[in-house]
Amino acid sequence: MEKAVVFDMDGVIFDTEPLVMKVWEELGKIHHFDHVKKVCYECLGTNRETSKRIFLKHYGEDFPYDEYAKESSVIYHERYDGNVPLKPGVHELLTYLKDNQYRLALASSTRAYTVKLQLKNAGLIDYFEAIITGDMVTASKPDPMIYLKACEAIHVKPEETYAIEDSYNGIRSAYNARMRSIMVPDLKAPDGEMEEKSTVILKDLYEVMDYLKKEDQNI
Repeated sequence: MEKAVVFDMDGVIFDTEPLVMKVWEELGKIHHFDHVKKVCYECLGTNRETSKRIFLKHYGEDFPYDEYAKESSVIYHERYDGNVPLKPGVHELLTYLKDNQYRLALASSTRAYTVKLQLKNAGLIDYFEAIITGDMVTASKPDPMIYLKACEAIHVKPEETYAIEDSYNGIRSAYNARMRSIMVPDLKAPDGEMEEKSTVILKDLYEVMDYLKKEDQNI
């Protein structure tokens, strides 16, 4: 059996989600739309098109989402490119997995340009055999497509592969792909659904590494 892990990126590898939310909250103040944090929480783990539908649902069909999303992207990249904080334990976990012959892929709802830029800037891109991004699939998380495509790209069976996720939609996606879902909560604490759909819920990537070490000892 091949050992394999597929990572989400935002909220798992990079501590990006609070930064994105902060930018959108700033735009809400500038352009006078309220309850931004609540809407952003609903968008966690989804791609741009799904996020757009969520914003239009809350603010109306005439809400200029594309214009504001472009503005948020400019602010985010000017402020944070090359300076996105890593989640604790990223280097240690990736090093352990590589040293122990795990196959590694990444499945992020973010578009390819941003994913690859951030991974390159952090010196992490070479850890991954395959990188599947939101603009490479036609269905967003919680649909399983992105995880199934990632497993296919590294030639592993989903049911034998771990997915590391922080968001509700990400866990739903991995669960729908029949993967072994490890939840490391970020902005939202797990509820009953997450407890049911996660193989295990751990507080950080150091705990993930300890968990996988114990699993390796049982093989």
